[in-house]
Amino acid sequence: MMQSPAQARRPLRINSSAYPDYRYPKRELVVFFTLYYTNDMTKTLTKHDFFDFIIRFGKSRLRIFSLFTGILLFATCLLTAEKAFSSDTIRVAVLKGIDSVRIEGTGLTVSDESGRQLAVPLSFTVTREKSGLSIRGMNARSLLVAASGGSLIANGKGFRNAVEILALDRGILVVNELPLEDYLAGIINCEISSQWSMEAVKAQAVVARSYAVFQREARKSMPYHLESSVLDQVYGGSDLEDSRAVRGVRETAGEVVTYNGKVIQAFFHSSCGGHTEASHNVWAFGFPYLQGVDCRYCMASPSIAWEQTLSLKKIESLLKKSGYGISGLRGIVPLSRNASGRIDTLSIVFDRGSINIAAVEFRKTVGYSVIKSTSFEVRSSGENLVFSGVGYGHGVGLCQWGAKKRAEDGFSYREILTYYYPGTALDRIY
Repeated sequence: MMQSPAQARRPLRINSSAYPDYRYPKRELVVFFTLYYTNDMTKTLTKHDFFDFIIRFGKSRLRIFSLFTGILLFATCLLTAEKAFSSDTIRVAVLKGIDSVRIEGTGLTVSDESGRQLAVPLSFTVTREKSGLSIRGMNARSLLVAASGGSLIANGKGFRNAVEILALDRGILVVNELPLEDYLAGIINCEISSQWSMEAVKAQAVVARSYAVFQREARKSMPYHLESSVLDQVYGGSDLEDSRAVRGVRETAGEVVTYNGKVIQAFFHSSCGGHTEASHNVWAFGFPYLQGVDCRYCMASPSIAWEQTLSLKKIESLLKKSGYGISGLRGIVPLSRNASGRIDTLSIVFDRGSINIAAVEFRKTVGYSVIKSTSFEVRSSGENLVFSGVGYGHGVGLCQWGAKKRAEDGFSYREILTYYYPGTALDRIY
């Protein structure tokens, strides 16, 4: 059962009347540390709590040796908990396919794939050469740059903790490895605004954490877990962090959305246009918690209504580049729509006939920022086609602008999340 926020903040107290084994020192020691772990009190357990416990513990004729053992065990628990928290890292691809990367920072430690440390100045450049990477006349297959000061700069952008630089077949890959919670603080102002209601910020933090944890497990054998673009979650490094983003992350630390005890694929999008989409209409899989819900909360989104005018020649060119063998495009006709009102299938009409194409594939071909959703109408205008639609994004999962309005109306982040992901719960993973 989930704890309420008030319960989560409540200091831990040992009640001797509630625990008959109080008169048995060794048993109470077990009770104390069992409560410590099961209540997830790593951040709220105070010195006063512990020494209050020890004083009362002493009244049970606890010997000095037992007391000393208890203190050591307690310290071990704290160190173990802190280590587990700080080691919960994520790997994000922040630069891909570039010819060179310029690194800047103080207190940087640079090592190659063998672990050999390299002497570098405060600023240096790594380039892609035939043999791999080149740094100040030295060659390497990969480089690890760690920032003892907490952050570094790569091609003008700030990143926390460390970056790994790898040679690709074409260009350089730069992966930022950092604590998961720090990563989340760098997401908020890229995906929404930290100036939104705090409950909306918290909802985004939990969703982003859930998505990252799921993908980290799914891609654990890959060089990195996440892209830093709309392909996964937009991440701008540490430059866009602020106090409200950090607060939203800290006040939900470790919380994820789960279904039947497992972290969900927490998809989200900008605005749904009135109804979120079922995942099976966009991808080749469906989940009980991603079936789509009514949402009139996002109507204040600046991108709720959109219109794009594209020439027939431009659309034909884009279709050809994606492998569709058409010539002489005449028009595009919606053939079917699903329960959310979005288009399922389009008919592409050209000189020698027509072909059918899934609307999600058409949007991908023309551009996600051009055709902003699959909820649109299309009409001819001379040599052009005019697309008029509502919503922005694939429409699956959390509607960000809907969450903003629901937060403004007084809903908590927990209520927001269980609305957009029906049948789910919130759990802590640390």
